[in-house]
Amino acid sequence: MNGIDIETKRKLREMGAAPLLEALEAQDDTLTLGMGFGERLRLVVDEAHSTFNHAKVEGLIRRAGLRHPGADLRRLDLVEERGVDRQVIAQLGTCTFIERQQNVVFQGFTGSGKSYLGCAIAKQACQHRIRAHYIRMPDLEEAWALASDKPQGATKFLKKYAAFTLLVIDEWLLDHPDDAMRSMLLELLERRYDTGSTVFCTQYAKKDWHQRLGSGVHADAIMDRIVHNTIWVDTGNHNMREHASMNR
Repeated sequence: MNGIDIETKRKLREMGAAPLLEALEAQDDTLTLGMGFGERLRLVVDEAHSTFNHAKVEGLIRRAGLRHPGADLRRLDLVEERGVDRQVIAQLGTCTFIERQQNVVFQGFTGSGKSYLGCAIAKQACQHRIRAHYIRMPDLEEAWALASDKPQGATKFLKKYAAFTLLVIDEWLLDHPDDAMRSMLLELLERRYDTGSTVFCTQYAKKDWHQRLGSGVHADAIMDRIVHNTIWVDTGNHNMREHASMNR
């Protein structure tokens, strides 16, 4: 669509309508010859909306801090060999579990692809325009320790991590959390209960969690806020890092 004057371009940019302007300038008059104004406008808006949506999704993925930003549920290897239920993975890919505020646990041996699956789910959520975030539990502990030393730091920390619609915690219970960390986890999971979904990637089976959480009342309370509304996925014992290196 040619003939857009400089002032009109300026106004469109000022209104934050740069994708619309780009779509207008890209429209080929020879291909739209004979179309009415409404049809041409619809094509322009469709193209601008597609560009806007792509930028929005890419921004969500970038801010999610994924360990594996290229993770993709459509490119999983050795699904059947690992005993992973493809139907369960496909269902998770719809992100309806997030609408139901369900949690997900990926549990399996070291190198069995838990982190990849967690990132793939988070990326899928971003593509559904859902705000997601990935963090390793050791990094969560470090962030909590730093926040605790600042005025209002603990409050801001909890508010931040409670606000993500989907939170992926990798290396869950890799270390035994101390009293302060257990108190934080309880408060965080309480705030997220029935408001968001949390994905836990861990090498420890559910039977081991209570002991690793200290075996006390905090362990009881943390477990209570996780296990009753959770989809459990066993990722098996295949070493996917070894598999990936052999297929390069």
